[in-house]
Amino acid sequence: MTSPSRSDDSRRRHPSVVPSIPQSFAHPSEQLFSQLLTLYGFAWIYEPLEFPLYWNDHGVSIRGFRPDFYLPERRLFIELTVLEQRLTTKKNRKVRRFRDLYPEFPLLVVYQRDFHQLLRQHDLRIVDGRAA
Repeated sequence: MTSPSRSDDSRRRHPSVVPSIPQSFAHPSEQLFSQLLTLYGFAWIYEPLEFPLYWNDHGVSIRGFRPDFYLPERRLFIELTVLEQRLTTKKNRKVRRFRDLYPEFPLLVVYQRDFHQLLRQHDLRIVDGRAA
């Protein structure tokens, strides 16, 4: 019997071997991020709540914000933004409004550059909408 090689051990911690949780994600990056959260032992909930941001004259919500993940043990919302930096203005506006209206709910925004750095650390990338 041989002992596992160093590469076998590192492969066990690779997100591609984390069991997929049946879930409909809006983007492949969200599914991959959920696998990374699971890999690191974080309990998470996908898009659990929508927070109203704007209301009409009758008090009915007309626009909201639904953070991608909630980590209940950390009491932290996470918004994954994989848009190119120049296209994030609208998302940043929503994030600022969310923080102004709901300061009691911590929100971490993971931008494209940070997400890509995380993928590089795990030797991953997204090709044709799938992790590779």
